[in-house]
Amino acid sequence: MRGIYITANDRVIDQAVALLKSIRAYDAETPVVLIPYDDSYQAVAAALAPYGVTVYADLEFIERLSCRLQQTFGEQFFARPNQFRKQACWFGEFDQFLYIDTDIVVFEPIIRTLDYLADYDFICADYQHAGGIGNVFSPEVIKAGIFSETDCQEIFNCGFWGANKGLISEAELYELFSECAAHPEYFDFSQKTSDQPIINYMVLKRIPKRLNLVRRPEGAPGNWAGSPQFRREGNILIDPTHNQPLQYLHWAGFRIQPGCPYWEIWEHYRYLGEEKPVAVIPTALPQKPIWQRALAKLTR
Repeated sequence: MRGIYITANDRVIDQAVALLKSIRAYDAETPVVLIPYDDSYQAVAAALAPYGVTVYADLEFIERLSCRLQQTFGEQFFARPNQFRKQACWFGEFDQFLYIDTDIVVFEPIIRTLDYLADYDFICADYQHAGGIGNVFSPEVIKAGIFSETDCQEIFNCGFWGANKGLISEAELYELFSECAAHPEYFDFSQKTSDQPIINYMVLKRIPKRLNLVRRPEGAPGNWAGSPQFRREGNILIDPTHNQPLQYLHWAGFRIQPGCPYWEIWEHYRYLGEEKPVAVIPTALPQKPIWQRALAKLTR
């Protein structure tokens, strides 16, 4: 059975709704499972229920995973340790799955991406590697012979990826945590990334049959909201580099708010099928008389 996993809590309800509306705009059937980011997930679960989203069945496993991670690395090691909860994907109900971050909207029946799993065990679709190994590895990982420079050309952004279930056992997952904790010098956490370096290490070490879709012979579009070249056609984006429509757009590193890149696209999907609220522009507070401002300075 195929399906999609997401992680979210009540702080990202709007993002989660935008993602689900985009998924359902092109695919009404694929099951979607919410992995709670923390204990505050009841409101987002209720908001997503109309879109057929269910909560991950084994919450005890998620708690066990979180506790083991903190025991291995220490409570203060990661900026956002709960990002590792997405590792529950490996042990959920789907035989083949996509994981999608909530700061994404999709422009097609995205589950079809899993068709590539007929020949591979792991798939991703991004140009993270084009920027070098930063935010994933440090040069030490090459100096120590853990990965070659060619291996490092296969690093990926862990906001969107898919795999076959059962490739990694729970014991192997904890073993990999221990390996990584023993060698923090291999990783680049300087930009407060948490799960991305560790997941890349795990996939490059343990899953040889992998494919980054941007390496297809026909080329592939980008998907990062920081790329300025995309043009809008209707409610999708086109990458003129390959003259191809984007599969999805990812606002990694951006706060999704008015003025951010491609805000109108996100806003379209967030309010699809409902009335868009009127933006409220706060008015400036009236200034106090000049004598009151001068007095306030003297009495500070």
